[in-house]
Amino acid sequence: MAMSPSYGVRRLNSGHWFQKFRSISCSSVDGNVPANSKSKPQSFFPKRGQTLELECETLAFKGKGVCKVEDTGFIVMCDRALPGERFVGRVTRRKDNYAEVTKVKTISPHWDFVDAPCEHASACGGCKTQSLLYEAQIRAKEQQVHELVMHVGKFSDKDTYFNSMMKPIVPCDIQFHYRNKMEFSFGTQKWLPREQYQKNEVGSGGYALGLHAPGFFDKVLDINKCLLQSEPANKVLAAIQGCWRDPQLGLSPFNVHSHEGFLKHLMLRTGRDIDTGLPEVMVNFVTSSYKPQLLNPLVEKISAIPEVVSIVNNVNTSVGNTSIGEEEYTLYGKCSITEMLRGLSFQISANSFFQTNTHQ
Repeated sequence: MAMSPSYGVRRLNSGHWFQKFRSISCSSVDGNVPANSKSKPQSFFPKRGQTLELECETLAFKGKGVCKVEDTGFIVMCDRALPGERFVGRVTRRKDNYAEVTKVKTISPHWDFVDAPCEHASACGGCKTQSLLYEAQIRAKEQQVHELVMHVGKFSDKDTYFNSMMKPIVPCDIQFHYRNKMEFSFGTQKWLPREQYQKNEVGSGGYALGLHAPGFFDKVLDINKCLLQSEPANKVLAAIQGCWRDPQLGLSPFNVHSHEGFLKHLMLRTGRDIDTGLPEVMVNFVTSSYKPQLLNPLVEKISAIPEVVSIVNNVNTSVGNTSIGEEEYTLYGKCSITEMLRGLSFQISANSFFQTNTHQ
């Protein structure tokens, strides 16, 4: 590789000729850095385990924060980093043209900060941006869609036709309790966020019912209330949480490693009665075998909730962890619930596909 005699070229990783590199100017004719130079050029690529002070610039797909290493411009991605936030991150993985970091501590908060209403927002993988103003979330989403369409369609940002075709995202009037379906998992390993685990809080370990911890298929974050689903569905979740661990009931969560245990999933669907417009809830227990006598205490408890009109049992005997069973049994009430959409009435069964945001 030829190089100018008045420059000392920085180390270039072999095989990555497409990467940009910086040159360090010096007055030496033979291209060497002067002997009295005390500063050592920083590596273009951050190393695994290295800590960096970063500032999140924007959000990428799946809500990851996009940052750039100071002086080099190298792209770094960080989960749960929001635009404007300054933080210290530790490099966990390095790719060809970007690296991933884990946030160690926040130096200063992000722009458009709001208090997250859900107690699980900082740990649950479902609502990573709850502490970001909803209008800012919309702007970030719109920017992502705009950039993706430009990239895939090979449009120019100066194309007037393209700019006229891209319409603003329509925000939803309801920001919480809008999902008509939520699926929770039973687990043998209760997962706690790092800050709670370090405090040795009571309740760590043991059985759990909730959502999978981010990045884990075998650990579950225990949840008593989810702000995404309807209030009647939260009543059901709280009622089940209050009794299913009772040793006298003989219920055990399915172990994804040993493939033993009974309870796999709890699916809650919310619809509306056609005549009254009042909510109606379907409860679907997904189990590894058909043992209705084990579910009877739970059925008796939750059938007392007025909104519950259907309780079914999907039996999935496979070792997989899907919520669709080979057989379905109705344990209480109807085998389906109803929903109205644009003047049409829909009968929704436990395994039906239906748009989860009915209002939108």
